[in-house]
Amino acid sequence: MNPEEKSRDERHMRNALRLARRGLGRVAPNPAVGCVIVKAGQVIGRGWTQDGGRPHAETVALQMAGEAARGATAYVTLEPCAHHGKTPPCAEALIKAGVTRVVIALRDPDERVNGLGIEMLHKAGVRVTESICAEAAAELNAGFIMTRRQGRPLVTLKMATSLDGRIATASGDSKWITSPAARRFGHLLRAQNDAIMVGVNTVLVDNPELTCRIEGLTQHSPVRIVADSRLRLPLTSKLVASAGETPLWIITVPDNDRDRLKALEDIGVTIIEVTANASGLPEMTEALSALAERGMTRILVEGGSHLQASLIKEGLADRLEWFRASSIIGGDGIPALQSIGLERISDAPELDLIEERRLGRDLLESYFLRN
Repeated sequence: MNPEEKSRDERHMRNALRLARRGLGRVAPNPAVGCVIVKAGQVIGRGWTQDGGRPHAETVALQMAGEAARGATAYVTLEPCAHHGKTPPCAEALIKAGVTRVVIALRDPDERVNGLGIEMLHKAGVRVTESICAEAAAELNAGFIMTRRQGRPLVTLKMATSLDGRIATASGDSKWITSPAARRFGHLLRAQNDAIMVGVNTVLVDNPELTCRIEGLTQHSPVRIVADSRLRLPLTSKLVASAGETPLWIITVPDNDRDRLKALEDIGVTIIEVTANASGLPEMTEALSALAERGMTRILVEGGSHLQASLIKEGLADRLEWFRASSIIGGDGIPALQSIGLERISDAPELDLIEERRLGRDLLESYFLRN
């Protein structure tokens, strides 16, 4: 491939990736895919996977392009599917539309596809180019890829702290540590994830709603999940009161009070029982696997300090979004994390800073955790 063609392919693929991002938090268990169709240098079709996972990005883009798709090039952020599900395969749709070249960012790790879509295109005489903007495509769909390769969702920790790493004063006062700009971005993160998870202590202290409250995105609040080993979640809490409007799931352990369990289920709460660990708390590897089986690909863990510490300790946290306010609380404040059992600095979890963003008077630092 000559440099000019590669540069053109990368430009169109970046546009497709921007479209794909619109599906984050809305398409699980499917991946968020974007598609741009180009002919004679002009974009004639564009699409992204729609809410609920249907229709697929290629279908939307082909509908927009119409008959003009014949002889065109399609840029797709993930290999077109090759299996018959609720709709015919996207690879077949591209072939029938007369597309003569397909540029793909990343192969689909789903065992039903994984090269079969590319094979179908090749057999039909369609020219295929792979691995354009592959790294960006892999990061975009890291959650979907993890469910296919590791059997669990992508786990992102969200922390909002003072400059010295405190989440509240000694009295428990925490509203508001961060600025309105930072809190607004936090709601955008919620909308881009399939579920928000907290520990039950966070609910007992804060009584949160855990919904997305950005204008235009309020209908896209994710599933709310509470890790609650003894079903202490109050029936009068905001989470339980709104369970009929926004799904509420509880991760717990066996042998809880059956009347209490039934009362929650009657209200509409979904109960997920997993094995208890040595401390009597839900075994989180098993819990995350259960969430993946229920279609979750991206989980945002907003608290509390015990739950986040346990996920880090067990190597189950993948990303960290750290909102740091330009204020200091002091040593008597409540720390963002509880103990992770370190004795040596050499055993400390390592993180890679990937981005810094100024939000009002606050700073957002985004990290990869090296697991």
